[in-house]
Amino acid sequence: MTTVLLHGLGSDRRQPLGIFEPVVQAVSGPDELIVAPDVRAHGGFLAVGEPADFHLDRLAAEVCEQVPASLVDAHAGHGDRDDAVTLIGISMGAALALRIALLGLLPVRRAVFVRPAFDDRSLPDNLRPFPVIGQILADAGPAGATEFQERAIYKEIASATPAGGRALLAQFQAPDAARRAMRLVEIPRNRAFADDAELGDLTARGIRSLVVGAPRDPVHPFGIAERWAGGLHTMLELVPARDDGQAQQTSLLRERVARWLQRD
Repeated sequence: MTTVLLHGLGSDRRQPLGIFEPVVQAVSGPDELIVAPDVRAHGGFLAVGEPADFHLDRLAAEVCEQVPASLVDAHAGHGDRDDAVTLIGISMGAALALRIALLGLLPVRRAVFVRPAFDDRSLPDNLRPFPVIGQILADAGPAGATEFQERAIYKEIASATPAGGRALLAQFQAPDAARRAMRLVEIPRNRAFADDAELGDLTARGIRSLVVGAPRDPVHPFGIAERWAGGLHTMLELVPARDDGQAQQTSLLRERVARWLQRD
């Protein structure tokens, strides 16, 4: 068995590893192979490329290139249980996990979508801060954080959720942030799915799924998590808001994902 962990926009592989590696090891044991790729222009994936390189389907294919070839070749329906893959994705990683499963790029048996932020719209309101940050980074570098804090788009989020505001400002301090600014401009323009019927295709293929959402998170609206769960005809788990304490959210996220994984 293999578990693939997928990080969020502007983060890197350490994000899902820090949250979920202990969970996967506790549930599946030490023999479980855990793969946590860096997405293009994130972490150790140094290449940036062109705008077209940031299409979700292209990113999904690149992620799968970092998974052992034996699994990539074991397309759904042609491998056995030992070939099966569990996907766990956070935010952008949830969108990538969905595309991997829908495109059949890996033999996926189950998937966990944590705080999804993408839906069937290009650049929805909740993702609009990222292209703004990307353009400021391209023009002014990390020092542009001061300018961003004066923007209404930042003030609105920071007033609703201080933790969310800090997360947006952290984009300015990410490694090599200015050179990689294109990721923040282009990735939010993607659609995770065409419509609710496409979401339903996942369940029709026999892939089990779980959606996890949190309240008071304008970048990851709970309404989007509800829509994912409804389209997938699957369970929706609620964890506390980040502003109630990141440690509490992480603890309950681990607990609920572990409980779901143990069911199968």
